[in-house]
Amino acid sequence: MYRWNPEDYARNSAGQEVWARDLLAGLKLRPDDAVLDVGCGDGRITAAIADRVPQGRVVGVDLSSDMIGHAQAHHHRPNLAFRRIDAQNLPFDAEFTAVFSNAALHWIKDHRPALAGIARALKPGGRCLLEMGGHGNGAGVIAAFEGLAEEDEWRWHFTDFESSYGFHDAESYRRWLGEAGLHPARVESVPRDMVHTGREVFAGWLRTAWHPYTSRVPADRRDRFIDAAAGRYLAAHPPDASGRVHVAMVRLQVEAYR
Repeated sequence: MYRWNPEDYARNSAGQEVWARDLLAGLKLRPDDAVLDVGCGDGRITAAIADRVPQGRVVGVDLSSDMIGHAQAHHHRPNLAFRRIDAQNLPFDAEFTAVFSNAALHWIKDHRPALAGIARALKPGGRCLLEMGGHGNGAGVIAAFEGLAEEDEWRWHFTDFESSYGFHDAESYRRWLGEAGLHPARVESVPRDMVHTGREVFAGWLRTAWHPYTSRVPADRRDRFIDAAAGRYLAAHPPDASGRVHVAMVRLQVEAYR
């Protein structure tokens, strides 16, 4: 379990928020929908969902107690609740007409328990809309971290290291949906360009979104490690003429029904 800083995440997750709001439009919410947001993080998008279902209800769940505490303190709606729950052990039974998840499920290596829990949580005929990192996501960033981890200065922090990300392909996901009792409507890998306004913002994103690598380094050396990772990435992928940093991402988008 990684420690999250909600305020730092909010400052450095503009790209994720834009994509989440774009994705949310595809959920086609009705005013009386009951919605489960899996991996709700700091609650910004969960609160936006609650605003769109005034006669319904919304529950946001996340494994991070820091994120849940932040969400509970900052987002108050009569139809909104936040709970600390592991996505691999969802306790709901036919309670929701829709399940939403953005940029969360790739933190889990094996997605099958989460999909089984999502299927159980949905009412018959309910729908889910999920987006996460897919196979090949952030390959340039991963190459930068892994190259750095082979250098003498950092190698000993990465003894027996194995990434905990679950970046999967569409074919595997279709199979897992069927095993969970969900009927896929669309499963698609979508290339996306994540743009950061400069090196500092890019480094902030590395700090807040790449815990499997950054958490291996002690806190008193972590900023140095992140700066070195940013430098290695930018040497291979220079900023554009406006100084913006581009990262090639792959998003796996999933629409399915119970």
